[in-house]
Amino acid sequence: MSENEQQPPKIQVDSDWKEEARLEKERLASQASQEGDEPSAGPGQLPPADFQTLVSTMVTQALMAMGAVPDPATGKRVAYLDLARFHIDMLDVLEQKTKGNLSDEETQLVTGALNELRMQYVQLSKQADAQLKAQADGGPADAAGDLRTPGA
Repeated sequence: MSENEQQPPKIQVDSDWKEEARLEKERLASQASQEGDEPSAGPGQLPPADFQTLVSTMVTQALMAMGAVPDPATGKRVAYLDLARFHIDMLDVLEQKTKGNLSDEETQLVTGALNELRMQYVQLSKQADAQLKAQADGGPADAAGDLRTPGA
């Protein structure tokens, strides 16, 4: 072959790009699962074990103790104010012990939850006091539910 005769260009296949793409896909999938970008837990599945779930669990316990959920057996709402106060205090301990170690979003989550729970607790305490006063005066108990205070 002479220099004037040109050979067809050789096609060089770089198979490394396939491997790089596969590794990048795996890295992104791993990163997404660590950041919680996966779909939330469905029925029968446990939620992720993270700070938000911990706070949510503690808030749920406090709300149940405040009678936010009717008792499945009786259908009545029963509030146990001493138990509600315990759960609120536990959430406060969590806030104090994690101060300075939380993201802004996590701090707002705990602070907001505590503020809401405390306001609801104060309202329930006032209702319980009014209910006890009415019962002491010989009036009927509040039909909205049974409010139990420490020692009651």
